[in-house]
Amino acid sequence: MTSDLTPPSTTAPSLAHMSMISHGFFGSQGGVSTGLYTSLNAGAGSADQPEAVAENRGRIAAAIGAASPENLISCYQHHSAKVARLGGPETGSEQRLSLSADAMVTKTAGLALAILTADCVPILFADEKAGVIGAAHSGWKGAIGGIGSNTVDAMEELGADRSQISAAIGPCIGQASYEVGPEFRETFLSYSSASDRFFAKGQADRHQFDIQGFVHAQLVRAGLSRIDVIAHDTCALTNQYFSNRRRNHQGLADYGRNASVIMLKPE
Repeated sequence: MTSDLTPPSTTAPSLAHMSMISHGFFGSQGGVSTGLYTSLNAGAGSADQPEAVAENRGRIAAAIGAASPENLISCYQHHSAKVARLGGPETGSEQRLSLSADAMVTKTAGLALAILTADCVPILFADEKAGVIGAAHSGWKGAIGGIGSNTVDAMEELGADRSQISAAIGPCIGQASYEVGPEFRETFLSYSSASDRFFAKGQADRHQFDIQGFVHAQLVRAGLSRIDVIAHDTCALTNQYFSNRRRNHQGLADYGRNASVIMLKPE
């Protein structure tokens, strides 16, 4: 049975004032997992104990105000630009669990959309007036592929208006922690020469990439004007967030996943 302990989370100003929206960016604190996964690991795809992950997800669901842990919906993320559109009861729990996408949108109250990250960029979206929300996982491949703009497009298909959409870019790897090689930079310059402004010179032929800034620019390009940025570096904040890059630096076998969640509150 899920504990009533509430894990800590960070909220974004543009979403926090919306009375019909519940959201939170959850890190590594407030759960029951141990070892590599201490403690709020929300990733069922990790090698953590399934019962611990279930308890952690139950705590996150309760913190958001979801009626049941089953209403906390995440998907199989694979660095694509694919957006899943979630309906009501016709979208069964098994179908939800098997979703293969990197973003979700819905206008169904009570469904808590959960994006899992460990350095990639989580983005939460809401048009409160239209009653439409979205959540996206934006790694660098998804960012170039247009996951942010695709999510906005999908929200508009459900009745949202991009001029009314607020977005929150959540905790992710910071520029100081994101060292990349020349081939990586060339990929972005091939996409757009304007991408050069997101790369700071590092040691030798290395650069430091500002993925959060790049994602912000993509959302502006998609027509959004209300965008919050939570500038927490998941790699550097060792005791607050899970990080895949930090795992690699330390030579660890696996890592936990942070959860970024948004829900339309039931009336």
